Amino acid sequence: MLLQSESFAALPLLLAPIGLNVTDSLFEAVSGITTTGSTVMTGLDDAPKGVLLWRAILQWIGGVGIIVTAMAILPMLNIGGMQLFRLESSDVSDKALPKAAQLAAAIGIIYLTLTILCMAGYMIAGMSSFDAIAHAMTTLATGGYSTSDASMGGFMDGGADLVAIAFMLAGALPFGMYLVAVRGNVGSALKDPQMRGFLSVIIILIATITGFLWLSSEYTQSMSLRLAAFNVISIVTGTGYATADYNAWGPFAVSAFFAFMFIGGCAGSTACSIKIFRYQVAIEAMRAYVFKMPRQHAVAPMRYGGKPLSDAVVFSVMSFFFLFFACFGVGAVVLSMMGLDPVTAWSGAASALANVGPGLGEIIGPIGTYAPLPDGAKWVLMGGMLVGRLEIVTALVLLTPSFWRA
Repeated sequence: MLLQSESFAALPLLLAPIGLNVTDSLFEAVSGITTTGSTVMTGLDDAPKGVLLWRAILQWIGGVGIIVTAMAILPMLNIGGMQLFRLESSDVSDKALPKAAQLAAAIGIIYLTLTILCMAGYMIAGMSSFDAIAHAMTTLATGGYSTSDASMGGFMDGGADLVAIAFMLAGALPFGMYLVAVRGNVGSALKDPQMRGFLSVIIILIATITGFLWLSSEYTQSMSLRLAAFNVISIVTGTGYATADYNAWGPFAVSAFFAFMFIGGCAGSTACSIKIFRYQVAIEAMRAYVFKMPRQHAVAPMRYGGKPLSDAVVFSVMSFFFLFFACFGVGAVVLSMMGLDPVTAWSGAASALANVGPGLGEIIGPIGTYAPLPDGAKWVLMGGMLVGRLEIVTALVLLTPSFWRA
């Protein structure tokens, strides 16, 4: 079923007069539906508008689909700690919309509303109506497909990057909190631990990169802040837009942006990668472990958001970390065996699994594309995109023979 949907999505790209073969068409479609944003296309400024719109629609659908999946399906499967957000036990579902159909409808309305607001913001910033629609869909989906080879850097003059900052953040926040806020409980939404943790991390990272740029380059304070804020948020949320070639900012920036790929947004958002709540659970588990080391009989209860953390949740989160980095390592090694240089192989594997989009280096960096890679590498990366978007464990379960015999 999954392969059929990907093949259908790739068909318009294969038939369009843009010179994509079967592998490239599937790569572009998988990248779109998983909201990864990696592309093999060049000449976007002159590409047929129908193709550009189709790419944006794929990401928009993929974005809303993963929200509903993360809120209604993954918690029931106890995948990667997502049981923390199980509908029947969360404050969101008890007081708001316990049924999956109602949940999907409400999420759809919020998602569409934010997309329209984002489109309006882009038009005010000087984008054409077509560019505004296409970018609004890929911004809320934290997907990153653009209608220009320069990505969002081609629209900075009117301030479109500032609009993107606001709505990339909006897409990376938990949509369950939007439901709570819409129902009048704004205070409860603002107390959400992962939302507060995510915003805190974003502020710290932006301040760090801003200071680095200001001290090590000729950028002014305001431009350093603008470039840092946009590109940090774009990579952390997995959007993948770019307004500058951060490969040219030096080794520190390259290393930092590589690490940013592994952060991600909030559970129940369109963002990808590991996600903030898993780091919070892991830190809480380590705190309890360190506390008990010298006091073997001490009681060190673990809590998340004021609620007790069960051993099952902690085990699930730690298992996710292990599987994530194991898949990353395997992917990077396989890509290296195909002849890719270390920077391209390791950043490409990370970008695919974390659904970020651009990698590092001259080939797949923020000003490059995945077109020069061999077809075998593209298939490996497609696998990484799908595994990462399905939260690792789901994909591995689907590959287990016992699952199909059940």
